[in-house]
Amino acid sequence: MKALQYVEIGKPPQLMEVEKPTPGPGQVLLKVTAAGACHSDSFIMSLPQEAYVYGLPLTLGHEGTGVVAELGPGVTSVAEGDAVAVYGPWGCGVCQTCATGAENYCRVAAERHIVPPGLGAPGAMAEYLLVDNARHLVPLGDLDPVANVALTDAGLTPYHAIKPSIPALVPGSIAVVIGSGGLGHMAVQILRAMTAATVVALDVADEKLELAKDVGAHHAFRSEEAAIEAVRALNDGRGATAVFDFVGIEATTALAARLTHPDSEIVLVGVGPGVVPVGFFTTPWETKVRAPYWGSRSELFEVLDLARSGLIHVETEAFSLDQAPEAYERLHAGTLRGRAVVVP
Repeated sequence: MKALQYVEIGKPPQLMEVEKPTPGPGQVLLKVTAAGACHSDSFIMSLPQEAYVYGLPLTLGHEGTGVVAELGPGVTSVAEGDAVAVYGPWGCGVCQTCATGAENYCRVAAERHIVPPGLGAPGAMAEYLLVDNARHLVPLGDLDPVANVALTDAGLTPYHAIKPSIPALVPGSIAVVIGSGGLGHMAVQILRAMTAATVVALDVADEKLELAKDVGAHHAFRSEEAAIEAVRALNDGRGATAVFDFVGIEATTALAARLTHPDSEIVLVGVGPGVVPVGFFTTPWETKVRAPYWGSRSELFEVLDLARSGLIHVETEAFSLDQAPEAYERLHAGTLRGRAVVVP
């Protein structure tokens, strides 16, 4: 079968011919219907040799949907022909944290070398995907797999980041989204669907600001010093109750820290190296800083239901598997509108 693989450190991914996997006990083989390209993929492919830990060759794609093609021995919870989405942050399934559905925070995944598809295990940018356990499959129902595959990360990650902040995002509050790309444009929609806050998007690219406004941002400003006063002018100088940074570089985390007011929240979602100093003379009083990761299995059900209700949608550009290297070129160049989806 064909698969898009990262083969050599520092080189673009390549389309390769690999052996079709066979499901073992408890496993499920999917015929892939769609796979999403993500900045996390670009991040790991930018790592130097000494920092790269994901194995080579690596089949990319941690966002995946498919149709059940074969069942391993003992699998009874899904049937051949079922349309499913893949929950990506695999855990052990039996520790106390995994028992809550939060496999993204599995206590033993690292020590047991349990890794997500496309981020250590073979991913979804192939004709078939082997899923380690049927519990990692969520019914897709009547949702279009190509239009919705990115919800497994680009929807789930901002949803998980935003959900704890919802009680504070009351009428009159401001929620700021820094970075209006693949995840950021979803965050704008989730905030509009689930809160009464005024939603402000910040970005350095005019086309990303236009995208943010198209999907529901009340205001969109360039991500620069002037944005601080622009945001504060919206509520008589008070500032943001929550700032969600989907970039995570030093410039954006520093900006986030200056946008808030006492008893506010900064949520660092982007994988950049930026940090927010927290101390007596740094951020406003009672400022909370979180760094969430991906989301829980139950939250993926909720995200898919949001899409099913029409409250959120992913802006996508589709590519064939043969065109998948181009999708990553476009992602790296920043010329995508929303999310790139590869359709085998």
